[in-house]
Amino acid sequence: MIEFSNGKGPKLSLDEGSVFDIGACVVDGVNLAPGRAIPDDGDPRIDHSLEGFLFTCGPDHIRHPEPISGQDGVRFPLHGSFSSHPAEVVSLSLEGGDAEAHAVIDARLADGGSARLERHWRIDAATGEVQLSDRVTNTGTQPFPAMLMYHMNIGARLFDDGVRLEGAMMENGGFPWAFGEGDGGVFCVPAGDEDWAEVRLGPIAAIGGKTLRVRFRTDGLPFLQIWRNQAAPAHVLGIEPVSHRWEPRAELAKRGELVELAPGESRKYALTFSFV
Repeated sequence: MIEFSNGKGPKLSLDEGSVFDIGACVVDGVNLAPGRAIPDDGDPRIDHSLEGFLFTCGPDHIRHPEPISGQDGVRFPLHGSFSSHPAEVVSLSLEGGDAEAHAVIDARLADGGSARLERHWRIDAATGEVQLSDRVTNTGTQPFPAMLMYHMNIGARLFDDGVRLEGAMMENGGFPWAFGEGDGGVFCVPAGDEDWAEVRLGPIAAIGGKTLRVRFRTDGLPFLQIWRNQAAPAHVLGIEPVSHRWEPRAELAKRGELVELAPGESRKYALTFSFV
């Protein structure tokens, strides 16, 4: 792990062993990542990733495994192929203002193809806002429909009844974090018509009443999925900007929403978060 901070925003640990995702996210001395309070999905790659504050799902598949067309018995792995691919750190700057880190991740895809993720992390020196810019390029010889989802996982052990989810895309503009009934729930909604969508979670008393504010570009991430799981030992809530609606691949294909990325073509994604 690489410790990444500039004294203003959160203290992050960037996982160079898995896609340069975020492990720990420490605010006011409190690590917001869920740790082992997560479901065991039977895939050690995903277990490792879920423990952290943010992991990247894709680029060939998102959500649960589904069959690969034309390959009998072969399935896309849980949450796609990115997890566990190591990052080559290109540059790291932690002095003199903004903290910045660049890395390149070359990923092998489940269908035999390949993709490159060029990742740029930045923490604004003035505001403490964390900014992520990603570019995914098809480095293989065949097109594939690029898909991507950011899982931002927060340990719900830190929440009390006053914590709310809020955003213009949500029913009535928001509701308590423990939405739905029972020990879990999930929903996926259009993120809205603006260039950037915003969702907020808070106030979180454990970090001095701060609210997590997440913003993401809707051209690459036109949907927002929210997930929670309180079935012991899990105790986690996920904020998940995502490229595709919550439907099987076959249904997405029928809608014409599995847009292929040709060899050499790229797609960009962007997300920011801050504690306000």
